[in-house]
Amino acid sequence: MKIDCRSILFATLLGTGSISFLQAQNPAQSLQNAVNGATITKDPKDTTKMTWKTGGLFNLTFNQAALSNWAAGGDKSALSLNTLLNLYAYYTNGRHSWDNFLLSAYGLTSTTSLGTRKTDDRFDITSRYGYDVGKKWYLSVLFDFRTQFAPGYNYTTNDTRQLTSDLLAPAYALLSIGMNYKPNNNFSVFLSPITARELIVKNDSLAAQGAYGVDSGKTSRFEFGAYVSVNYSSNLSKTAAYVGRLDLFSDYLDNPQNIAVYMTNVLNVKVTTLLSMNLNLTLIYDDRIKSVKADGSFGGPALQLQEVLGVGLAYKFAKKARKPIPPPPAPAAPAQ
Repeated sequence: MKIDCRSILFATLLGTGSISFLQAQNPAQSLQNAVNGATITKDPKDTTKMTWKTGGLFNLTFNQAALSNWAAGGDKSALSLNTLLNLYAYYTNGRHSWDNFLLSAYGLTSTTSLGTRKTDDRFDITSRYGYDVGKKWYLSVLFDFRTQFAPGYNYTTNDTRQLTSDLLAPAYALLSIGMNYKPNNNFSVFLSPITARELIVKNDSLAAQGAYGVDSGKTSRFEFGAYVSVNYSSNLSKTAAYVGRLDLFSDYLDNPQNIAVYMTNVLNVKVTTLLSMNLNLTLIYDDRIKSVKADGSFGGPALQLQEVLGVGLAYKFAKKARKPIPPPPAPAAPAQ
């Protein structure tokens, strides 16, 4: 069985680079905390000033099977690996807040008959600064960058593969200024009429095809429009948590009536202290992205759907950093 070494390396680095400092905790609660921008809290007996709160969630799912002279039939060997890393870092000081999120996921499956194929590949980092203007509203600046790690292929009916994506192909860099409404820690809406988005396709063959809406032969496309991001999270029970995100973008410069949609849904269920079930459902619609038919030809735009279900180890880790309050100045000496 031939395995893509680069794919294995990505998954291995993601797993081993995190597992060394993880503490087994409640993955359902961690999943919610990792995205809802919870208010920083601390022990009331602690008099130091807390300005940072960090933590996250790591999931690893691994399956392997091998057959030899098996009368019931099947592939001689099969292996699958899925990883999910969700990190957060919050800063707050008076009316100022700075929220940072990282979502990274990679998965692959390898069988004797089909070889190695990718099942999941995501990298998304978001940074948002907000200034509290009162009544649950924050004047905010948001930056988001989204891409993937490795090449992606469409597998046709004649047993050939066609390159459809790669590292930085596509990639989306978004900078937005607007207002963020956050009535509680479970729900927020970011509204922006001023958003710049750069679409990047750093692959010559894909750029030559005009993939993902770039002009043929070019590697980027600038867009300017309106942006809306809705985030919701909830503890469904003591052992289950749901997190959802919906992003909408309209380009003022080209067919503003065509809305680009990006939606993620994550359901995490704690089975035991160390065992959890994770369901990810992602939906994407962009009228500039061509669909690929089974014969390898391109069609019109279509709704993209990805579903990943995994059962495996789950870990939570958190670290709180405090900024000491400087001591008061010493009283001045009395005049002689």
